[in-house]
Amino acid sequence: MNRSIGIVLIVLGAVMLIWTGFTYTKKEKIIDAGPIQVSADREKSVNWPPYLGGLLVLGGIVVVASSKK
Repeated sequence: MNRSIGIVLIVLGAVMLIWTGFTYTKKEKIIDAGPIQVSADREKSVNWPPYLGGLLVLGGIVVVASSKK
C-alpha cells in the first residue's frame, strides 16, 4: 500500500513540475436587472510553485524507499 502511494506521489510531483498551472474560462454575470442579463467570459488561472512538485517527488521517493517488501 505504501509503495503505491509513493508511486502516485512521484507521478503527481513530476506532472506538477512539467505543468506549473492551468487556465479555465468561467461565465460571470455582469448585469442582472430584471429581464436584462449581461454575462462575460472570464479567464481564470490556477498556478502552483514548482518546488511543490519537487517536494512531492522527494516525498514519494522516501515513501517508496522506506516501504517494506
